[in-house]
Formats: sequence, C-alpha cells, structure tokens
Amino acid sequence: MNKPVLVIMAAGMGSRYGGLKQLDPVGNHGQLIIDYSIFDARRAGFETVVFVIKPEIEADFKAAIGDRISRVMDVKYAYQLKEDLPEGYTVPAGRTKPWGTAHAALAARKLVDGPFAVINADDYYGPEAFREIYEYLAAHPDGDLYEYVMVGYLVKNTVTENGTVARGVCEETEDHCLAQVVERTKIEKGPPPRFTEDDGATWTQLDENAIVSMNMWGFNRSFLDEALARFPAFLDQTLAENPEKGEYFLPTVVSQLINEGKARVKVLRSADKWYGVTYREDKPTVVAAIAEKTASGLYPDQLWEVK
Repeated sequence: MNKPVLVIMAAGMGSRYGGLKQLDPVGNHGQLIIDYSIFDARRAGFETVVFVIKPEIEADFKAAIGDRISRVMDVKYAYQLKEDLPEGYTVPAGRTKPWGTAHAALAARKLVDGPFAVINADDYYGPEAFREIYEYLAAHPDGDLYEYVMVGYLVKNTVTENGTVARGVCEETEDHCLAQVVERTKIEKGPPPRFTEDDGATWTQLDENAIVSMNMWGFNRSFLDEALARFPAFLDQTLAENPEKGEYFLPTVVSQLINEGKARVKVLRSADKWYGVTYREDKPTVVAAIAEKTASGLYPDQLWEVK
C-alpha cells in the first residue's frame, strides 16, 4: 500500500480574517501555522504534502512556505477552481468562490492514489493527532467497507472569543465510530457553546464536551471517487437553492456514505486545544501559544533550520 500523504486545504478566501490568513506568520522566525502542522506530520511519517491553493496566490504561497517545505518533503500543488465542474455544468452568475471543502479535496484527485489525510491550512492540530491518523491510515486499507478516520476535538477547545466558527458536530456509535456529523456554520463560545441557524434569532446549546470535526480526516482513495460521483447531485440542488454560496462539505459526503452503509469512520480523540486564525483578533493568542510550545521544547525555534 502507498504511504499516506498529507493534503492541505489552503485556498480559502479569508473573508472574516481580512486577508490571506494561511500566509500570516505566527512563529519567532516568520513561521506560519501550516509550518507547525507540516513539522508534526513529517515526524509522524508523512513524506509527501499536496497544497490545494488558488492559482492567484501561487507565487506568494511558494515564497512564504512552499519552497521552504520542498527542501524537506515532496511537495505538490493542486488548484481549486470554481470552474472545476462536471461536464454540462457552468459557474452561475454571481458565484465568486469555489465549492467548499469536498471540492477542495477533489482538486487533489489526480495527485492522490492511496490513503491521505486532509487538514485546514490555518488550524493548529497538535502532534498527537498526526501520529494517530498516520498510524491508522497505514494499517487500515478498505475492506468490505471503506475504512476512514477522523480526529475529533472537544467543542470547548475549538471556539474563539472573537466571533463564530464553523464546526462539524459529531455523534458516535458505542465502538467510537462516527454515526453522523452535522455542519454548524455559526458556533460561538458562550458559555456554554451554542449555535444558530438563523443569524442569531435563536440559539441551541451544545455540551461543552461534544466532539466536533476540525476537518482533520483520513481517507483512502475511494473517498475521492465517491465525492466526484456525488458532486452532480450536490450541484443540482445547490444551483436551484443557493447558487452563489452553497458549499460541498467533506462531512456531507462522509455522512452519506455512513448512512448508506458503505463506510466506517473511526473517531480518534484529541485533548489538545485548537489554535487558529478565523479572525484577525485571534492572532495574538496563536502567537503566544506557539511561543509557549517552543519554549517548552515541543518545537525547535527554527523548525526547518532556515530563517
């Protein structure tokens, strides 16, 4: 079996952040959040990384991180384009962005032919998560069912003081497999954490220890084939109901496969606190956390021994 590869979704627009948050430094020597994820992934066993980016940021992305990482890992690039659609479909008038996280994963479909983990570029996951997901992928090829995995976090560890966040809220079976995941696009800290589906008119409370997805998934190649096959049905519905903003989410495809009895998704837990830059006001907290982890010896000051 091919070694697992790491797919990093880095094509987000950063509208709430006000810029290219995936390229905003947080470390002592200009390191990005993505540097720390790749460092953790590399020491877990990953040797290849596929960056999913927008073509218009390619030069800046390579200068900020891609060229540096290419010295220590096999680096490949995939491009998420809103025009990357099945035959017979066209981009609707008014659509300015691509089609969500499942669409981002599909951008890498020609570069991935075995197991892969997929993460966000602007989230800090912690070293344990990468070790666990790599070991699981290496040991669980597809069998009678598709064998997938996710790393779940406690919702209380994944919220910000500075606004709402989007998370996939998970339900598990008794043997810690995923029963379903529901995307909640506006969760706020509280306490207790709560979400809204009507722009704040009403709120629903969440257990602070509820498991949520931070888009750290592990799949075999079968996932990309399934996501591609299901894309037209998503488009048919979205073009009719929400053509400018509808998104094809990874959890949507996962939930469909679970409900159809085609996939088993193991839930691995992380007690680590999430750090990320959903909003520009989040950055000082991330910088302080990275500095503390560096001072404690979890990370070397230079990471790659290059400034």
